[in-house]
Amino acid sequence: MASEKALDCLRRRLCDSSFVYSAFKSTPAGNYSKLKFLISNTITEACNNSVLLLGPRGCGKGAVVDMILEELKDEFPEIISVVRLNGLLHSDDNFAVKEIARQLCMEHKLLFSKMASSDDNSQFMIDMLRECGLAHKMIIFVLEEFDLFTQGKQRLLYSLLDAMQTLTSQSVVIGISCRLDADQLLEKRVRSRFSHRKLLFTPLSTEDMQRLLEHLLYLPKNLSLPSKYVKEFNSNVNNILGDKKFKEILDVLSSVDNTISNICRFLYHAISWMHFESGSLTLDGFKNALSCMQRQPMLDKLQGASVLEFYILVCMNRLGSREQNSFNFNSIMKEYKAIQDAYKTSDNYSWSVCLRAFEHLIERELISFLDNRMRSLSIEYRPVRLLLSSQELHQGLKSNSFCPAILLKLLNHESYR
Repeated sequence: MASEKALDCLRRRLCDSSFVYSAFKSTPAGNYSKLKFLISNTITEACNNSVLLLGPRGCGKGAVVDMILEELKDEFPEIISVVRLNGLLHSDDNFAVKEIARQLCMEHKLLFSKMASSDDNSQFMIDMLRECGLAHKMIIFVLEEFDLFTQGKQRLLYSLLDAMQTLTSQSVVIGISCRLDADQLLEKRVRSRFSHRKLLFTPLSTEDMQRLLEHLLYLPKNLSLPSKYVKEFNSNVNNILGDKKFKEILDVLSSVDNTISNICRFLYHAISWMHFESGSLTLDGFKNALSCMQRQPMLDKLQGASVLEFYILVCMNRLGSREQNSFNFNSIMKEYKAIQDAYKTSDNYSWSVCLRAFEHLIERELISFLDNRMRSLSIEYRPVRLLLSSQELHQGLKSNSFCPAILLKLLNHESYR
């Protein structure tokens, strides 16, 4: 069926980071072109370089590096060696040097000694840099979570950058970090050896967003599908992309997270709502995808909560707004009784029923105990805290058609009559 093949094609695209980021290959001033030129120049000119890739998570720093390295390995086979480190795993200098030695041994088919000391591994790394330089081979060091390598004495960074200064080595150090001030975390001796090249991965512009959406959603003509179907599908996508309502959806999505990975997650949700009978995407599918992206776990937990449970949550919110640092079930019940005395509502429940509702809220993780060390105390005396924000509670009340209107007024801190 044509719609199934189209859906399969779109899903494979969205899951293939190389295809996703290839949309920006043709941009001369883009980070892809700049980084590829820098690494290619290092190979052809037999020089050393270091560069930092900075930007938020999900903006494509690592994917661009992977794509470039794969292409350069095809262009310069048997010349490039890649060593990958991650600050979450290898921030300890001794362990990092050992991991470098292990990867270099694996890359060059040498025997790795697990018993070698840190000094032995450091010397081996320097010797390998020299030998690779003399053999006109290049080592590329990719340091993910670069800012974590700046903790401690920074011996690893100093050794790498110093070797690039003093030896006949041919290497590139690529640091990847979410911290825009990552270079400022370097010690003076390390900073003096760093090239201070930085590539900033900024949020997508309107033109880049349009290029990415067209790249991902337009079906190729060489796909094994009827040409008429492909033409109608692409025409429909073009109409959706130009729709004012779609642009509003995109604005809402971008205002929260404008990274490429988030856009891809949104599109993956959207294509799952494809209309199979017509075999085309719909604007309603994109609206549903936005709703899925905006779902909040706490609001989901509020679904099905009873009126009494909402009363307890509102009481806790009111106590918290009065800057009461600590309150328990008994103080919540005092607030609840004060509300009932003031408004004479029909939602007046007994102490034991309220306690069961209170325990149910704890089970649903809408409230929690403040200190687990006080387990010996009876549940009604243990201090608790509200895990919902005022905004989340307000949205939960508005979405529940059975909640009394008085609760919204009480949430806005209306005083008793």
